[in-house]
Amino acid sequence: MSPRLTLQTPLQLPPAEIPTYLEQLWSHEERGNKGANTFCLIIWQPAWIEQKLVKTGKISGPVLGSQRNDLIEAAREIILKGDLPNSTSPLDFRVHPTIQSKELIKNVEDLRGQHIDTSISNLQPRRLITIAPTIEKENNLETLVAAYCPLPEEGGGKTACGDVIVLRGNQNAINDGLEIVETLIPDELPSWLWWNGRIDEAPELLKALAIPNRRLIIDTALGEPSVCLDLLLQRINSGQAVNDLNWLRLRGWRETLAMVFDPLQRRSALENTQKIDIDIEGSQTVQGLLLAAWIADRLNWKLETFICSKKDQIKFNFIRPDKTFVVLGITSLPIGKPSINPGQIVGLRLIAKAKNKQKNDLCVILASESGECMRLEAGGMARMELIEQVVPIQKTSLENDVARLLSSSRGKTSPLLANAAPLAKEMLDLVNQTK
Repeated sequence: MSPRLTLQTPLQLPPAEIPTYLEQLWSHEERGNKGANTFCLIIWQPAWIEQKLVKTGKISGPVLGSQRNDLIEAAREIILKGDLPNSTSPLDFRVHPTIQSKELIKNVEDLRGQHIDTSISNLQPRRLITIAPTIEKENNLETLVAAYCPLPEEGGGKTACGDVIVLRGNQNAINDGLEIVETLIPDELPSWLWWNGRIDEAPELLKALAIPNRRLIIDTALGEPSVCLDLLLQRINSGQAVNDLNWLRLRGWRETLAMVFDPLQRRSALENTQKIDIDIEGSQTVQGLLLAAWIADRLNWKLETFICSKKDQIKFNFIRPDKTFVVLGITSLPIGKPSINPGQIVGLRLIAKAKNKQKNDLCVILASESGECMRLEAGGMARMELIEQVVPIQKTSLENDVARLLSSSRGKTSPLLANAAPLAKEMLDLVNQTK
């Protein structure tokens, strides 16, 4: 894969010399150019599985930090040959320790932080700082710096619009060099932290980088559900601008469900909802909990109790404004070839029954594919109006999703997410209390 941006050859410098070098770099720019007046982006980019696969020779280098196809296919093959469940996501953290090799390949080219996706470069970030931890324990800290500009065919020219800085080394080396990061962020520009890894893998580092006035991008599909929702709620309550990629991927489901009830004749059915079933891939429940919480919040339902149920299913009782109970269940399905995003929703069924008015009974089925529609049709659909919709799963890259957040966010958490997160956390706490 060729780089999307023209980059000068990265220069390796001691951390203490980087600020001076950057001052000299921009003072020499033509016509007094000081770089794009946009934003700064810090990226935590461990790429643990990619590093291991490249260094064991199972895929070719260099290490890029992207979700490339050969990486995903190699990870799927390891899951099938190993002891992990077939429903394991190919980028699940459990894949990393199962990649076996007698010896790691040394001196593998590592382009994390230097290979920037076009969707992000098109926004012309002023400064990109990539923190790239390595799996080798003996690696000391390396700091690289370079100016960049978009390719001419992408609207760029000869004048640089920003610079990239890479901190690379083992975990201890990264921690030792972390203080340089804050000195490199201009006070006059908004700054973002994209935590491109598990939320629970380096909590102290995340805490140090996610300062209150920094906009945060996380993925609550990556990590222990309790830790993910704890962090999400804590940051929202603190007033920090939080953007969740797991919530972003719910947009198609939320919009499709809302459109089903756009016609006036169906509005009353929402008030008569009796049961909702949500199907997810595997056991990562956060996305299912967020969708359930969004529905309950929009309809003013109150969480009442957790119903102990089957091994792969959790159920809750909610109370509607008219004091009627609604049963909401989330079922984990053993999908054979799951999405790269753990816990992805694959289906939803909503059943609404009016009191003594059977002709107004309604069943809504949303599914990611027709086979899931058929599965959800089973049981009690007779004499009900049946509405089925296939919700296309967006195949956009991770970088495209991040670019979308970078370009659209105004420095505030989505009010819908802010309302759904506390309820999702309350639901998960009820589940954990029964274990």
